[in-house]
Amino acid sequence: MSQYAVSGRFQSRDGFSEFNTVVDAPNEDVARERVYANIGSQHGLKRTQIEIDGVAEEATA
Repeated sequence: MSQYAVSGRFQSRDGFSEFNTVVDAPNEDVARERVYANIGSQHGLKRTQIEIDGVAEEATA
């Protein structure tokens, strides 16, 4: 599996909060889905409250 760096923002009480996270996934689409699931469950948000700005595959060492 590859690692993907995902950045974006989500709605919070004070407006929007930005996030940067790294997830293991076989492709970009699965990486997006995992971020929606993780951020949504941690902060009690729906997918419409999460905006993903970019997904980039990280170089493996």
